[in-house]
Amino acid sequence: MTADLAAAVGQRPQTSLADLADVGEESGRDPVGLLVGQGESRVQDLLPVRHGRMSLNAFSFYRGAALVMADDLSRTPHSGLIVQLCGDAHLSNFGFFATPERQLAFDVNDFDETYPGPFEWDVKRLVASLAVAADDNGCTPKVGKRIARACAAEYRATIANQAQVGTLATWYSHLTPTSELTAIRKLVDNATTKILRKEMKKAWGRNSLQALSKLTTTDADGEVRFVNTPPLIVPVEELVSDMTSEQIVEDMSRRLAQFRESMEAPHRVLVDKFEFVRMARKVVGVGSVGSRAWVLLMRSKIDGTPLLLQAKEAQHSVLDRYLQGPAYSNQGERVVFGQRLTQAVSDVFLGWQGATGFDGVHRDFYVRQLRDAKGSVVIGTLDPKGLEVYGRICGRVLAFGHARSGDPVAISRYLGDTDEFDRAMGRFALSYSERTIRDHQAFVEAIDRGDLASTPGI
Repeated sequence: MTADLAAAVGQRPQTSLADLADVGEESGRDPVGLLVGQGESRVQDLLPVRHGRMSLNAFSFYRGAALVMADDLSRTPHSGLIVQLCGDAHLSNFGFFATPERQLAFDVNDFDETYPGPFEWDVKRLVASLAVAADDNGCTPKVGKRIARACAAEYRATIANQAQVGTLATWYSHLTPTSELTAIRKLVDNATTKILRKEMKKAWGRNSLQALSKLTTTDADGEVRFVNTPPLIVPVEELVSDMTSEQIVEDMSRRLAQFRESMEAPHRVLVDKFEFVRMARKVVGVGSVGSRAWVLLMRSKIDGTPLLLQAKEAQHSVLDRYLQGPAYSNQGERVVFGQRLTQAVSDVFLGWQGATGFDGVHRDFYVRQLRDAKGSVVIGTLDPKGLEVYGRICGRVLAFGHARSGDPVAISRYLGDTDEFDRAMGRFALSYSERTIRDHQAFVEAIDRGDLASTPGI
């Protein structure tokens, strides 16, 4: 924990639970303008893809609008109880992944926006995503509000438990999907149970070998190369015309040596057993489209085992313009710190690197495995009961992460043992869902007017 975060933890609450339902003033907002400004530092050719993905529906827009919500939250009352925020805790940023012990874990899996801040900012991001998803899935506003309240209740109950079990137990708390599925089986219908089981099974199949089969091809000489399917996947050779393949390998080997130093010491032994082979630019996510993301093909020096790493650009968190907190010399380090602190267990290849790019501009990156039994539930497949149960699970693991970095006793005392917090979050979620639907419509209208370039369906 940084000194800044340690000093903030334990501060006294600054606002009532009822006031947490406030979504802030509508006047003066410019969500489209914020998103346009955010795109200025991104790959311009990829912005139409981002806009196309965000225009699909309100939930897709919400996924890409973390900056818009941060701006809104900055103008609302907050608790002053500080944790390491995920920063973008919507439903699709939770999922499955494999631990080093080869067990399947379920946790937050995206930390691009991580930063210290009031715990409820993450909770609000999560419950509002439930209400937006519920609306997109055809639920009534009343049902969406109920689903959001259930998530908040689970968060509150989990924090209360974490306040009682002791500091060490709090640090080690985690969720095991298999046992959790058994526990919730009585709460959901067979269709939802099948969806969860299917996604858990599929997660184990999402690994380097599976990704390799999709992202690469073997030429006549037996050389493995990345496919060239612009704009989604573009080999680096197509983007950098003034460097030979040998120069690219030499340059990337030097960069990876810097990344190696950011890894935990025992894991450096593992990465030293691999060598760099090739890389390609790959479009990822919704809100991340346009930020620079590279997939790196590595090969074992011993037996040729393939390994795919992802080097993803880390810009400033959308939160740090609104919150007081630590300054990082490398934004990749910020992401890695937040992930290691918040997750029960993190990728052994997690690290960061910063260097001048092929275009002469210095940028920060964080590095992780591209896929290691990674998977997530398709939100559009969940019925109301499934959404409620899934929201509860996400609320639980979010509370686990907050209890590691914050003070669960202080948060639990603030939340109390009534449903006042749950009801405030339900009101907030419903109001913010309605705002998001309006913002999405304004975004689509900007595309229709020609103010924003959009390439749908990619």
